[in-house]
Amino acid sequence: MRFGYAIAALLLVGCGSAESRTSITVSAAASLTGAFTEIADEFAAAHPDVDVALNFGSSGQLAAQIGDGAPADVAAFADTAAMDTLAKAGLVDESDVFATNELTIVTKPGNPSGVTGLADLKGVVSLCVETAPCGKFAAQVLAAAGVTIPEGSVTRGADVKATLAAVAEGDAVAAIVYVTDARAAASRVDEVEIPAASNTVAEYPIAVVRNSTNAEAARAFRDAVVSEGGRKVLSAAGFGAP
Repeated sequence: MRFGYAIAALLLVGCGSAESRTSITVSAAASLTGAFTEIADEFAAAHPDVDVALNFGSSGQLAAQIGDGAPADVAAFADTAAMDTLAKAGLVDESDVFATNELTIVTKPGNPSGVTGLADLKGVVSLCVETAPCGKFAAQVLAAAGVTIPEGSVTRGADVKATLAAVAEGDAVAAIVYVTDARAAASRVDEVEIPAASNTVAEYPIAVVRNSTNAEAARAFRDAVVSEGGRKVLSAAGFGAP
């Protein structure tokens, strides 16, 4: 599924009578799609009176939405900078880093272009937009490796899911995405590791939005993410410990 700037994916988890229900919206980085969908399912089983709407997109886009007053109860990003922006504006409670991630290269199955590392990224290369954490981190790893890709050879995805899809479904030769997204894509792509010396570690913070109308349920969801059960789900998806 692709995620664009204007349209976020909403997934409602839970059931029951409308009169007795509470609803919360969780705005989360696109790279958390699989893990947070599973955590939300487990949360719904433990809290049958709470509906969870999952709003996935790029962290920069989601932070801007919250800053503009879009409804949100929990924010979970792929970058501490986006959360810091909201914290400085007084829009979120204190955040907790709950997971980490790294970058990797993905190619079409069979790696037909013979990509062995960052220096081999030629032709059309898919990168996240520069306002998304995955775009910022990709720029960092390319700079650390001394690799420059002409902007005319770059296609930009609104978030990491769209960036990977340009390889799996489009014309891009390769992309730089999160390790977790490469794992989720399975046989749709091949993976080429980025050496630790050139790689970067993305820290994922989570916080309750201060104008939440259901702060108790929002805090309960945050607690579920940082709990032992939540960490097991995140680890299985390929996320590192904070």
